Amino acid sequence: MPAPSRPAGALFRNLVRSSQRPLTLPLLASRITTASIAQLPTPRWHSTASSSNNSSQNFSSVNPDEVSHFNALAADWWDPHGSSRLLHLMNPLRHDFIRACHRTDPDSPTRDLTYLDIGCGGGIFAESAARLLTTRHVTAIDPTPEVLAIARAHARKDPGLRSKLEYRQTSIENLPIPKTPQEAYDVVSLFEVIEHIDAPGAFLERVHPFVKPGGWLVMSTIARTWMSWFTTNFMAEDVLGIVPKGTHDWNKYLNEEELRTFLAGRGWSHPMVQGVIYVPGLGWKQVDGSEKVGNYFFAVRKSES
Repeated sequence: MPAPSRPAGALFRNLVRSSQRPLTLPLLASRITTASIAQLPTPRWHSTASSSNNSSQNFSSVNPDEVSHFNALAADWWDPHGSSRLLHLMNPLRHDFIRACHRTDPDSPTRDLTYLDIGCGGGIFAESAARLLTTRHVTAIDPTPEVLAIARAHARKDPGLRSKLEYRQTSIENLPIPKTPQEAYDVVSLFEVIEHIDAPGAFLERVHPFVKPGGWLVMSTIARTWMSWFTTNFMAEDVLGIVPKGTHDWNKYLNEEELRTFLAGRGWSHPMVQGVIYVPGLGWKQVDGSEKVGNYFFAVRKSES
């Protein structure tokens, strides 16, 4: 790989320093996000078709347009240089974030873990989680048939996954709720999922019983700011083409503060957040404070009682 140019090298040094102190965002980005936040759309926790009282029972997490879009991307899902390239590059950071969550709580189990990967797509995270020595079993679900067929075909190449990884073509609202808390999962993951859900409030309510008491709900998503529109919609999709056009709807993005507020008092604790930024030529980097403007990981631990 050629040596990074001076701007890239300077950015890399800034990223390294940011692990030791909060990132001071550029003044322009600060002006864009703070001046515009009052004008941002109201978070769409529940669909307009159902009230908050019964939305968790009467909603669907499956959007036909989303299914069609991801079906079209199925063929090259496992190509590390294809349309899912950024997901491949992000995957190690997903595991780093889960380990960081477990380190914050000495009571969190770290071995013999069970996972439920919701919206698993072609199985990038599900396969990697199943290969961990600390994993007992991974259940991975997705409603998209072509993508799930790719996931199953790829998993069959590794006989070692046969007893540790199960794919199901279904949605969370059609998955049977665990009969007892101990039949739930240690880790439930929603990686690059919730920004594709029309009613995220009802969706999160439905997910709740699938997390074992003391277990973790972990996700990655994108903040809804003008800067995130510029980077993820305009630059990534329209200009650079590193993300397939039409992948993201900026109006569906959720800010970290909105997630914290919604989940507060609903049986969750220990909120965790980590901002990440994609740097061309360098990959994804953890940058403290960047959750305010773009991609970030978020997690909460389910209360024991």
